[in-house]
Amino acid sequence: MNNSKIWMLVLCGIIGLSACHKPRTKKTAQSLSDSAAVDSLLVISPDSARADSALFEEFRTKLDVEEIDFEYLVAKSKFSFKNRTQSIDNANVNIRVTKDSLIWFSVTGVGFEVARGIISPDSIAFMDKFHKEYYVYTYEQLSAQFKFNLTYDLLQSLIVGNLPVPRKPNQKIRREKDFLLLRQDDGRIMVDNYIGEKNRKLKRLQAVEQPTKNSLTLDYEDFTELNSYLFPFTSLITLDVQSEQDKQYYQTVIRIKHSKVELIKTNPGFPFSVPSSYEKK
Repeated sequence: MNNSKIWMLVLCGIIGLSACHKPRTKKTAQSLSDSAAVDSLLVISPDSARADSALFEEFRTKLDVEEIDFEYLVAKSKFSFKNRTQSIDNANVNIRVTKDSLIWFSVTGVGFEVARGIISPDSIAFMDKFHKEYYVYTYEQLSAQFKFNLTYDLLQSLIVGNLPVPRKPNQKIRREKDFLLLRQDDGRIMVDNYIGEKNRKLKRLQAVEQPTKNSLTLDYEDFTELNSYLFPFTSLITLDVQSEQDKQYYQTVIRIKHSKVELIKTNPGFPFSVPSSYEKK
C-alpha cells in the first residue's frame, strides 16, 4: 500500500475508530465498560459541594485546566501507525492550525508531497496526489459510518492537548491517584479527562461510545515549555473497536510526535485547491 493510502487510513483511524484492527479479548472489552462506570472514593459535584464551599473551591481552582491559547500553530511532525495488517513508522507531516477554525496537513514521501488535507468544523477534505483522487466528508457521514460521534474539537485536541469538550458547571470531579478526573457526558460519548494535579495539564483522555463501548484513549507525553505553556510534543492514540462481523474488539495504535512547534500570530497560509483532473471518491 502506498504512503498516501496509508495516510488516509491513519486519518480515518484517528477520526473514526474503524473496525478492522488487532483483536483483543472480550474480558478486555468488559474492563473498558467497567472502568468507565466505577466511581472512586471522592466525588464532588456543585450540589454536594455547597455543604463545604472551601473544599469545592480547592477543587474548582485545581481544575482550571491550563489550556494552550494561540492564533496560529505550525508544526513539523512524525506519524506512526500500527494495526494487525499494516505498519508505518515516522511518516513526515507538516501541520498548520487556526485555532477553533482550520487544520491543514501535508504528507511528504521521498522528496515530494503525496497527500494534502484540510479539516474545518463542518467537513474534512483530502487529496491523494499520487492517485489524483480526492475525498470530502461531513462529520455526520463519518459519525454514521464509524458509529462514533466525531467533532473538530476532538481532532484539534489531538494536536494541542486542550479539552475537546467544554467544561460545564454540573460535571463531576474526583481525585484518582495523582490526577483530578473530570467526567463529561457528551450525548452518546462518555469522556474522562485525567488532569495533572500539579501542572493542571490534560494528561489522558478516554472517550467511550456508550451503545457499543468503542473507545479512544489519548495519552499526552513529552511536555515542553512553549510560549509560557506546557505543550505535549507526543500524543499516543489507542483505538479499540468492536467489529460488526465477528464481534471481536480490534486495536489500532497511532503516535503523533512533533519535532518542532511554533505558536504564531501571522497567517501561515492554508493552500488547498483540487485540480480539475482529480476524481472525487
